[in-house]
Amino acid sequence: MIRTGIGYDVHKLEKGENLIIGGINIPSIIGSVGHSDGDCLIHAIIDAMLGAANLGDIGKYFPSSDDNLKNASSCHFLEKTVQLIEQSGFQINNIDTTIVLQKPQLRLFIPQIIKNLSIVMNLPQSQISVKATTTDGLGFIGKELGWSVLALATLLERT
Repeated sequence: MIRTGIGYDVHKLEKGENLIIGGINIPSIIGSVGHSDGDCLIHAIIDAMLGAANLGDIGKYFPSSDDNLKNASSCHFLEKTVQLIEQSGFQINNIDTTIVLQKPQLRLFIPQIIKNLSIVMNLPQSQISVKATTTDGLGFIGKELGWSVLALATLLERT
């Protein structure tokens, strides 16, 4: 059986914060505000995988009300989610993502992001797609007040 899930996340951007994308610190004068490290990409991937496995959402496992998770690395959340997926009898077939961020340009960082996700998820890089786009100056993303990520996860049921 093939299962598909969609994940979506949005975070506010502010000066003085780190911009962590896929576990990689991206040089930027503005960064992501979040309870953990604000890694919108990983949060969307987690929700997509949990949705495909019908296991709920990221807040069920890593709630922002948990002070122990304050400033935590989202890579840790991703590792735990991969374990949950496997324990539920599924394997990850494919991850496809689109990052929506006005600045900075991510083209040069995408190979490093994919490599890191591959390591954290123990998946071949060929099973992880990371794309980036802007809103051409429109809306809160175009005004550099926030960023978002849309993720799609395809899981295969183990027989």
